[in-house]
Amino acid sequence: MKNIPARFPKLTALLAGFVAATGFEPLKLWPVTLACFALLIVLIERAPDRRSAFLRGWLFGVGHFTLGLNWIAHAFTFQDSMPHWFGYGAVVLLSLYLAVYPALATLATWWFGRKLGGGDCRLTFTLLFAAAWLASEYLRATAFTGFAWNPLGVTLLPTGIAIASTLIGTYGLGALAILASGAILLTLRRQFRPAAALAAPLAALALWSLLSPAPPTPAGAPRIRVVQPNIGQDEKYSAELEEAHFQTLAALSGTPRPAPRLIFWPEAAIPAYLDLEPDWRARLAALLGPGDLLMTGATKVYFKQVEKNGALENTLAGANNSLFIVDPKARLLGRYDKSHLVPYGEYLPMREILQPLGLSRLVPGAVDFWPGPGPQSLTLPATLGRPELKMGVQICYEIIFSGQVVDEAHRPSFLFNPSNDAWFGSWGPVQHLAQARLRALEEGIPIIRSTPTGVSAVVDARGHILHSIGHHRAGFLDTALPSPLPPTLFSRLGNWAPFGFMIALIALAIATRRTTR
Repeated sequence: MKNIPARFPKLTALLAGFVAATGFEPLKLWPVTLACFALLIVLIERAPDRRSAFLRGWLFGVGHFTLGLNWIAHAFTFQDSMPHWFGYGAVVLLSLYLAVYPALATLATWWFGRKLGGGDCRLTFTLLFAAAWLASEYLRATAFTGFAWNPLGVTLLPTGIAIASTLIGTYGLGALAILASGAILLTLRRQFRPAAALAAPLAALALWSLLSPAPPTPAGAPRIRVVQPNIGQDEKYSAELEEAHFQTLAALSGTPRPAPRLIFWPEAAIPAYLDLEPDWRARLAALLGPGDLLMTGATKVYFKQVEKNGALENTLAGANNSLFIVDPKARLLGRYDKSHLVPYGEYLPMREILQPLGLSRLVPGAVDFWPGPGPQSLTLPATLGRPELKMGVQICYEIIFSGQVVDEAHRPSFLFNPSNDAWFGSWGPVQHLAQARLRALEEGIPIIRSTPTGVSAVVDARGHILHSIGHHRAGFLDTALPSPLPPTLFSRLGNWAPFGFMIALIALAIATRRTTR
């Protein structure tokens, strides 16, 4: 057994990557993940050449993403214009591409390690790998529109080490996970001094987490109502069930009270064009008491005139995936348009080529969604004792992009993340929630999530889940709005903070190598 990694390094890399993904939700076996990354460090160290170093990292990534992203296959079961079995092929194809980023990290580590003479996986080698992994995850999140799902740092959420994301963000937290793996490996090799050098700051972070709770929610904090109707994707677009769905949302929203409420509905909760349909606005307003506000997902559409049979006709040109604020007078007080759209989900890249081949986007519709301008804060006016609030919005998938969720020039009091996770099987929704928790922790801002089928939640400014509704359950959360923290270092610097940490890791690697020569 001891010689298996040496005899079968490729198979070992593939299996280690697969098992490493068990550290993510819903399994949360984060010690297993750290152990698998320690094994990856050994495989890089023993690679005889650059090609082997790249290939071992790539195979690790293939296994890692194939298991971690298995939920994507479930989304294809709701798109009848494409074969459902294609979902499994999509998971593998996406994993083959995403695995390039871990491969770049292992190649860079091997090459720089050889240049510095770091071999034997000492402290130098571990520091280099942590820096390279940080850079590779940032590239994965930004290249070709980016796919930031399941960054390594999210596996550390059950530990106090996660508080480091307030300083160095999610990508920096992933580097700390590599350092933890390196500490395990160094300990096994009885290199206790360098192992302690890596473990000591991690222990200090865990202690800091215990001493830094979220701020208490003050008496008189604004009341919120988060609705989860448990409407599955197979029923969502049924015209026959439209009225029943509305009545479910209305019932779960409750009746007006003396204190004003903020009511939150999921992404695309209603099949209405609210800016064009006053009757729909009136229906929504009838649910609200004085001072209440409803935040609901809906679609904003755009038309263009085309000539047909010698006459001009309006035809649908495009749409936004939007969040509207509705008040008791049926007015629209604000709108946010989703900016970071899902390729092949909300728009079909290269439509002219792919559509004739029988491919379609996963969200039904004849036209693509258009992106909005990016993070912005919407004003919720003061009323009946409730102070004016700034609300940031990130719709569904947008919440996974570290450093891209808040308009820092107009820092919000909280973030609302309406989402439709009914696409995502059983693994996707809990993974999505975990990444939303990291955004709360990084920014020091509470997050409210409303989804059709789960997991809806209220998350405090330290990333703790205060209240939640489980998967495939209808219900509501009736509670007070948690308080934000002062801006964190990460919220001020954004992804410059992990970049600075990466430079520091490289500098330490060089310095430690020189002192050991």
